[in-house]
Amino acid sequence: MIAAAGGALYTRLNADINTFAADGINSERPAANVGGQNILILGSDSRSGGNSKLGGGTGDVGRSDTALLVHVYRDGKHAVAVSIPRDTLVDIPRCRLPNGTWTAPQSNVMFNAAFTVGLTAKGNPACSQNTVEKLTGLRVDHTIVVDFAGFSAITKAVGGVRICLPNDIYQGDLNPNRGSKGALLFSKGQQTVSGKKALDYVRIRHGIGDGSDIGRIKRQQAFIAGLVKKIKAQGLNPTTLLPLAEAAASAITVDPGLGSADKLLSFALGLKDIDLHNTKFITLPWRYQGARVAIVQPDADQLWAALRADRTLDGVDASGKASGNPSGTATSSPKPTRPVSGAGIRLALYNGTTVNGLAARAAAKLKSAGFTVTSVGTAASQNYTSSVVKYGPDAQDQAKVVARAVPGAKLESGSTPGVTVILGSDYALPTPAPTAFNSKARSADDDPCTDLSYG
Repeated sequence: MIAAAGGALYTRLNADINTFAADGINSERPAANVGGQNILILGSDSRSGGNSKLGGGTGDVGRSDTALLVHVYRDGKHAVAVSIPRDTLVDIPRCRLPNGTWTAPQSNVMFNAAFTVGLTAKGNPACSQNTVEKLTGLRVDHTIVVDFAGFSAITKAVGGVRICLPNDIYQGDLNPNRGSKGALLFSKGQQTVSGKKALDYVRIRHGIGDGSDIGRIKRQQAFIAGLVKKIKAQGLNPTTLLPLAEAAASAITVDPGLGSADKLLSFALGLKDIDLHNTKFITLPWRYQGARVAIVQPDADQLWAALRADRTLDGVDASGKASGNPSGTATSSPKPTRPVSGAGIRLALYNGTTVNGLAARAAAKLKSAGFTVTSVGTAASQNYTSSVVKYGPDAQDQAKVVARAVPGAKLESGSTPGVTVILGSDYALPTPAPTAFNSKARSADDDPCTDLSYG
């Protein structure tokens, strides 16, 4: 038992862990993950309690300053962290208020508004989780909220994180409203920061880079990568993790699934085999829409489809097993070698994923190739990773033609007459994945001093 490693320290940790209520999680959720797990990490900039000494400003409403959706692949060796800009325009589903009532859904509002629903000092992590699940179609397994004090404590506990700055940074860069340059906060070049110094670094927007929140996300990703690298170097075991957990326990809030020392430490130990080179940091595909951030499609849907299929950013299946479908044995379709003509072939088409509009887009493509699509709908299950072409008696030859027109599809015989196509998430994912993801991805083992634009 993990508890044996800590004694009194373990007991204190168990008492300090804060959890948020599970009754705020919507009942209408994406299906359980077929591969890997998803962790939502939220940085809260509430100034309440001990945070007021670290963050400055006033107010006791918890606000979401940083959001990372981390997908840990089923093989336990790969991970990708997707930053969601706080000004991203999204749809927020119904969320539970502190008095037990539920809000009406909201459309085209900023992502960080979800965390403030209810206007409490602790924020509303459940509402943020509901919003992420609606946005991505991914089921969030765990949610962790880290406030100013928690971030400061974690960086102290690991002995600081190395950073590199392209120029000197002053108080006025951290708070441009002060009206003066102020004292020097950071000197140009390489240094190690922890505690409030580390917090000041990740909060800087001005005086470095382009001064935007997107630019700050880039630096935060680099810092978190350095933090992960430092923790991994010290070893992931109960002896090193217990003091780290104790340092942050009173300043983090977790879902009930992580609400005990045993659960929290078991979760952390489960991440010990992730390779730093295979840990990537990217930002949700975005563009400016006035002063706000809009999501770029179809890039974002392709990204979420890749994660649902447990595929890495370069299109590799990291599930630890061959791709399949929930229906049983199937055989791979032949790769297309010439243009496919669907003349005279009728088929029914169903979406076996949570990607909105996938079946409609596929139907248009198949019709352009001459196929007759008799019906379009949603499959009974939305957990298909690979597309399936099902065929009845005497329809095998037609099914083979259809499978050539559906990349990656597998053939499956049955008793139902005719041909039926169920689209899997790999249909939504080009292979390899879009180069936009690869070119902007940062590995956790990258040196922060090789590219000072990360600052």
